[in-house]
Amino acid sequence: MLILLNKPFEVICQFSPHPTRPTLASHVPLAGIYPAGRLDADSEGLVLLTDDGKLQHAIADPRHKQTKTYLVQVEGEVSREQLDRMEQGLDLGDFTTAPCHASKVLEPGWLWPRDPPVRQRANQPTSWLVVRLTEGKNRQVRRMTAAVGLPTLRLVRVAIGPFSLETNPLLPGEWQEVSPAALQPALQPTSQPASQPDRQ
Repeated sequence: MLILLNKPFEVICQFSPHPTRPTLASHVPLAGIYPAGRLDADSEGLVLLTDDGKLQHAIADPRHKQTKTYLVQVEGEVSREQLDRMEQGLDLGDFTTAPCHASKVLEPGWLWPRDPPVRQRANQPTSWLVVRLTEGKNRQVRRMTAAVGLPTLRLVRVAIGPFSLETNPLLPGEWQEVSPAALQPALQPTSQPASQPDRQ
């Protein structure tokens, strides 16, 4: 079984109870499934869930290089220089990011409003980016935008591999079962060394 879930803001990406916050169990009332990869509580968007341990490991394993796409609302106006720095790789201290895709976009019309709304300064403009990565270390996208002077206000993962919330529209908390067969071409191992599972 493979499930697409649009994880809401402030939901903990686990099924076991949390003392102060809702978890995935609040939205997916199925037993024996687990997230394959994670999103932090303050991030939203696509999470893959499965009851197959081997598939879970394969999806979360960075060696399989599934592209993950993020919509990012940042504080400030975005320059070409800032995008180039993100695309070429950034030294974040404990690691240097791999080359990626980063571009400025308009806020998509299909994107749902966040609840609660993003808090932003009235005198400070905001911009939207699309960032596509083939890696995903802890809070990587937020750290990348901060490193080029663009603090992240909202982070939404909109696609993993062939699955997209634009083409599979799900509102926050909604889920849909899909065929794992679509993932198989993306799950071929590579010779790259393993690193931490994705978590943004």
